[in-house]
Amino acid sequence: MKRESFGSRLGFILISAGCAIGLGNVWRFPYIVGQYGGAAFIIIYLLFLLIFGIPIMAMEFSVGRASRMSVASSFKALEPKGTKWHWFGIIGMIGNYLLMMFYTTVSGWMMAYLIKSAKGDFDGMTSDGVSAQFASLIANPTAVVGFMIAVVVIGFIICSMGLKNGVEKITKGMMAALLAIIALLAVRAVTLPGASEGLKYYLVPDFERMTSHNMGEVIFAALGQAFFTLSIGIGSMAIFGTYIGKERRLLGETISIAVLDTFVAFVAGLIIIPSCSAYNIGYSQGPSLIFETLPNVFNSMPGGRIWGSLFFLFMVFSAMSTIVAVFENIVSFAMDLWNLERKKACYINIVIVIILSIPCALGFSLLSWIEPLGKGSTILDLEDFIVSTNLLPLGSIVYVCFCTWNKKGWGWNNFITEVNTGKGIKYPMKLYFYAKYIMPVILLVFWVHGYISKFAPSLYTDIFNWFKSIA
Repeated sequence: MKRESFGSRLGFILISAGCAIGLGNVWRFPYIVGQYGGAAFIIIYLLFLLIFGIPIMAMEFSVGRASRMSVASSFKALEPKGTKWHWFGIIGMIGNYLLMMFYTTVSGWMMAYLIKSAKGDFDGMTSDGVSAQFASLIANPTAVVGFMIAVVVIGFIICSMGLKNGVEKITKGMMAALLAIIALLAVRAVTLPGASEGLKYYLVPDFERMTSHNMGEVIFAALGQAFFTLSIGIGSMAIFGTYIGKERRLLGETISIAVLDTFVAFVAGLIIIPSCSAYNIGYSQGPSLIFETLPNVFNSMPGGRIWGSLFFLFMVFSAMSTIVAVFENIVSFAMDLWNLERKKACYINIVIVIILSIPCALGFSLLSWIEPLGKGSTILDLEDFIVSTNLLPLGSIVYVCFCTWNKKGWGWNNFITEVNTGKGIKYPMKLYFYAKYIMPVILLVFWVHGYISKFAPSLYTDIFNWFKSIA
C-alpha cells in the first residue's frame, strides 16, 4: 500500500502541533505555572524544553521518516538483524490506545461544558452551584458515555476522509479557529479591570517566590511539563514523520512545532491567570480550575456566556486536534500490520476504542467503587498513571537508545543522516555524548520520581531530614 503524504509543510507542522497541543497542555500549563511561582517557573520549563523535549521529538520524527511506518512496524524496519526492538511496537500501540481510553472521556466533558456554557446553564450560579454541575455531569453515566462516543465517532470520521482531505484539511481549520479564539480571549483577559496583578505574576520572574516551594518538586514539575507537552515516547508523533518528504531537516520542523505548542499553552495561561486575578479567584487550584473555577470567572464578566462558550470551544478544538492525530496513529497500525484500507480500519477502531473507553467513562459513577491506586483514585487515574508515569518516559528511553546505540540499535550515524537530510537547522553531531549517556539517566530519574511522588511523597523530606540530622 502506497504511503500517503501531507499536501504541504504547513499541514505537517499544524497537525503535529495539534497532536502536542492538547488538554494536558492548555489545561495543565496554566495551573502548574500558578502553583509553582509564575514567570520564573516558565523560564525553567523553557530550558528543559530546549535541552530535553525537542531533541527526543526529533528522534521520533526521524524513526518515522526513515521507516515510513508507524510505531507498530518502524523499529522492525530499522533494527539490526537479531535484535528485539520491534517488541516496543506492541508497547507503543498499547500506549496510544491507553491514552485514548481516558482522553476521550475528558474531551467529552469539554464538549458537555461547551453546550452547557452556550445554553447558559451556569448563568447566575454560585460557586457551589457550578461545582455541583461538574459533580452531576461525571456522575451521570448516560451523559458521560454519550459524549465520549460522540468524540470517538467524530474523530474517526475525520480520519476516514483521508490524510489530506480529512486529517490535514480539518485539523488546519481547527488550528486556525483555535488560534483566532485564544487571541480574542487573551485580549479580553488582559484588558479586564484588576488583571494587572495576574499579568505581573505570570510575566515578571520572581525567583524568590519560586524558591518558597520545594525546589526539587519545582524542577521535576518543569521537566514533566516540558516532557508531556510534546507527547513524546509512544510513537504518537513519529507517525507524522512517515508522511513528510526529505526536503527539510527535522530539527527545524521540531522547533517550529514546539514553538507553536508552547505559544498556545502560554496564551492559555494569559487567558486564565489574569482573568482569575481580575475576579479575586485563585489560579493555583489544580485540575478543578477549568471545570469549577473558570465558569465562575465567566459568570462575573459582562457577556460571560459568550466568553465562556468561546473558551470551551477553544478547549474542544485543542482536545479534538490531539484525538484526530492519535486516531490517525491508531488507524495506521491496522493499515501497516494487516493491510486494511483506511475506512475499514476506522470503522473497526470506532468499536474498539468505544469499548476500551467505557471503564474510564463509568469510573466516576457505576464503577466508582474501583479505586486502583488507593482510596479516592479512579480508573482514569490508573490509565493516566500507566501512560504518563511509565510509557512516555520509558518509551522515550527506547527512542534515545535506539538512535544512539551504534551496534545494537539503529545508531547515531543513521539517525544523524536522516535528521539532517534536507534544508534547515542541523542536529548537532556533538550532542552524541549527551544523548547517549545523560538523556537516558534523566529519563530514568524522572520515571523513578513518578513512583516516589505517587506512592511515597514524603520520601524526599525524610531523606533531607536524615542528612540534616547527621550533618
